[in-house]
Amino acid sequence: MSALAEQTTAPQVSEEDRLRADLYNYLGVMLAGPPGEMLLSQTAGLSGDDGPLGQGITALAKVAALTKSEAAEREFNKLFIGLGRGELLPYASYYLTGFLNEKPLATLRRDMAARGLTRAENVYEPEDNIASLMEMMGALIVGRFGDPATLEDQKTFFNRHIAPWARHFYTDLEGAKNSVLYAALGQVGRVFMEIESEAFRMSGDG
Repeated sequence: MSALAEQTTAPQVSEEDRLRADLYNYLGVMLAGPPGEMLLSQTAGLSGDDGPLGQGITALAKVAALTKSEAAEREFNKLFIGLGRGELLPYASYYLTGFLNEKPLATLRRDMAARGLTRAENVYEPEDNIASLMEMMGALIVGRFGDPATLEDQKTFFNRHIAPWARHFYTDLEGAKNSVLYAALGQVGRVFMEIESEAFRMSGDG
């Protein structure tokens, strides 16, 4: 499943950071390929609090409970694969420049190399796709590839590779004409990106 080649085991991290990483990883898995029955069932069992993110998670759980894996696969294919291309192109280069394989991808590859992140051998997607970036962020938080990233390093990676376009992507996913399950996922992703952006902004105020 992983788009990254894992190198080491994770040291201890705070519960809050582990939950953040779990949500990044979940978004990455859901965006890497259509969910099977097990993942849909796990999603249907999620529940959230009364905050915007919790409400989004509760709504996603309700949609997942009504979604069969065949329907989820059709939806995923229409959104991201399609005939020639899907409804959305979930790549940083495309969102930021209008073209694939542009400067944002080169910048990401340089930063990945500096952090010891390498693409798994069986993955051929450009690394700047949304699923891989969600997975990378989750990996940095918990230290799947070495020591957990400092808050400052997390902030740098997020602001450089995720903040400029991910919220826009999730908003598009919410409103895409083929989105049903993924509209609910888009809401969760959008709100999560807003929370992360604000948290990183506040971290610099002190």
